[in-house]
Amino acid sequence: MKTLAVVTALTLLPLSALPASAAPRLDWKPCATEYAPTLECANLQVSGTVSIALAKLPATDPARRVGSLLTNPGGPGGAGVTVLKYGGRGFALDKPEMAEVRQRFDVIGFDPRGVGDSRPAITCGPDLHDPAISRFPKSRPDYDKLIAHNRSSGAECLKRTGPELSSVDTWHAADDVEAIRVALGEPKVNWLGVSYGSELGAVYAEKYPKRVRAMVLDGAVDHSRPTRLAVLDEAIATESALKDFAKWCTTSADCVLRGKDVLATYDKLMATPGGVPSKQLGRTVTAEEMASGLYGSLILPAFWPEIAKGIADATAGNADGLLPYSQLDPSYGAYRSIGCHDFGSPFTSYADMRAMQGLVKTLAPHSWRYSEFWDMASGCAGWPVPSAYLPRPQRVKGAAPILVVGGEHDPATPLVWAKGLARNIENSALLVDAGYGHTGLLNSACVRTEEVKYLVSGLTPAPGTVCR
Repeated sequence: MKTLAVVTALTLLPLSALPASAAPRLDWKPCATEYAPTLECANLQVSGTVSIALAKLPATDPARRVGSLLTNPGGPGGAGVTVLKYGGRGFALDKPEMAEVRQRFDVIGFDPRGVGDSRPAITCGPDLHDPAISRFPKSRPDYDKLIAHNRSSGAECLKRTGPELSSVDTWHAADDVEAIRVALGEPKVNWLGVSYGSELGAVYAEKYPKRVRAMVLDGAVDHSRPTRLAVLDEAIATESALKDFAKWCTTSADCVLRGKDVLATYDKLMATPGGVPSKQLGRTVTAEEMASGLYGSLILPAFWPEIAKGIADATAGNADGLLPYSQLDPSYGAYRSIGCHDFGSPFTSYADMRAMQGLVKTLAPHSWRYSEFWDMASGCAGWPVPSAYLPRPQRVKGAAPILVVGGEHDPATPLVWAKGLARNIENSALLVDAGYGHTGLLNSACVRTEEVKYLVSGLTPAPGTVCR
C-alpha cells in the first residue's frame, strides 16, 4: 500500500503517450467557477479509449510567465480539476507564499486516468467497503472472508469500469503526463506533486528525465520501499502523530479534551462494545472506521480541534465526527484500484498477516487500527486485477535538479521515505520540514517559500536546509 486467483484474464492495453506529431492540441474552453473566474477546461484523448480531463488557471502576469505548472493533489484518486475549480484551495494556491506561482505559471490540474472527470472513470460497487469485514481478521475464517470480499468487490469494479482498470497504474499514468506536456506545447515539465503526486512525478522523471525543468515532490513516497516495510514505517509515523496530537491537547485552548488523558480516552472509545452510532450513516460505526476517520484529520494540524470534538462526541454516543474516508469520498474506488496496482498486498497467508498484525500493534499500540498502507495491504489481498507496478528499485538519472520534501512529523509519508526517494534521484535536493502534518505545502509557510523560489529559478535550497 499476494498473489491469489485472478477472476478475469486481462491484457494490458497499449496506452503509452501519443507521439508528438500525432498529439492533439488542447481546446481550452471557459469553465469559470465562483472561486476560479478565469478557469479553463479541456480534454485530451491519450488512446482510443482513455481521455484525460484538465483545467487551467492562466498566469496572472503573462509578461513574466515561466511556463505551465502541472500539479497533482495526491490520492491516489485525487482530482486536480476539482482542486482548481475551488481556486486551488486545499492545494495552498490561496496562500500568500504562492502568489508568484499564480503570477508566473499557467497552473494545470488534471485527473489521472480513471479518476474524476477522466474517462472511463473507475467505478466500483457500494460494497467496496463493508464494515462487517475487519482489516484485522482474528481467525482463518475471518481472513477467508476478507479475501473473498476483496475478490468480489474488485471483480465488481472491473465489471463496472471495463478492461481499462488493468492499466490505471502509475507507470501508465506517467505516459499521460508526457502526452499532456506535448499537447501543451511545452518543451519541459514543471511539476508540483504532493503525496501520491510525488510518486507520479518521480515515475515521470524516471521515464522522461530530459523533459523535467523543475519538479517538487512533497510528502514523498519511495516506490523502492517494499510494501511490507512501508506498512511498518507508516504505523510508527501514525502512532507518533497521535501522540503529538495528544500532547497538543494538554495545553491548547482549542482542544475540548484539554485536562484529560487523551490517549486513554481514545483507547476507551476504540474498545466500545459494538462500536458507536452515527446519525449521518444511520448505523453503528466500528472502531476501525473511527480510527480511519481520525486519521483523515490527524494528517492536518489545522483539523486537530475537530478531532478532539469528534472523539468527545463519539464518547458521548455520536460518531459523526469520526466517519471513514471510504464512506464519505466517491474517489475511494480509484484509491483502492490504483493502490492495488502500485503497492499490492505482501501477505501470503493468514499466518503471515497475523504476524504482521502483531508487529503493527506493537509499534502502534494506540493507532494500530488504521494507517493507509495497512488499508492498502489488507484491502488488496485477493484483489482480482493483477498488479502492474509493484515496488521495485527506482533510479532517476539525467533530470534537472529535483526538490524532494519530507516532514519529521508526517503521519502519512514518513521522512525516511523522502530520504530514500532523494537517494534514488541523481542530483536531487532534500528539504526537511520540522513541523507537523502531511506535506510541507499544506502546513508550512517556510516550505512553500522554498518551493516557489525553486520552481521559478530552478535552483534548489542549500544542502541541509530545514524549515522550522
